[in-house]
Amino acid sequence: MNPVTVPVTVSLMVEIPEDLHLSIQDYLDTHELWSQERMMQAALSLFLLQNGVNKPHVNSLYLDSLFGCAA
Repeated sequence: MNPVTVPVTVSLMVEIPEDLHLSIQDYLDTHELWSQERMMQAALSLFLLQNGVNKPHVNSLYLDSLFGCAA
């Protein structure tokens, strides 16, 4: 029997320019299916994919966040 693994999450605290924050908030205010966490996961995983990180778990995280699946 394979044990069920629970995904581990890590919290990040980052400083971003206010204009970027306001743009993110504007987007989230008009797209109720998106959350700040989902947006950051999609953005970070896409960055890694575009910069040569070709790992199945990164691909999966990107697709899950893009299409609204549970991570």
